[in-house]
Amino acid sequence: MEEFEATCIVKPDRFSTHEHITHIGNRAGGWMLTRESAIERIDSGREAFYTVDSISGSRAYVAVVREPGKSPYLRTYADGRWNDNLLALATCQNCRLI
Repeated sequence: MEEFEATCIVKPDRFSTHEHITHIGNRAGGWMLTRESAIERIDSGREAFYTVDSISGSRAYVAVVREPGKSPYLRTYADGRWNDNLLALATCQNCRLI
């Protein structure tokens, strides 16, 4: 399985709790994926995405959350709990869609 670090996101309104992240990416690599593409890649088991905690250096892996009546969305899971590491990332800029 290939693993890729996510260092940026796109979300229409960063402060809205009702909108999902639409893209994840890596600013240094200059790439980003749509949420749907990331979900497909994670579900296939071929690829994994993670964030790195700037203080501890530990990884939090991106997982797909499915709730009845809602579209699947991305969230990080680390240390046995769901967290909001993705929301703390910078906005993707100058990244090409792959």
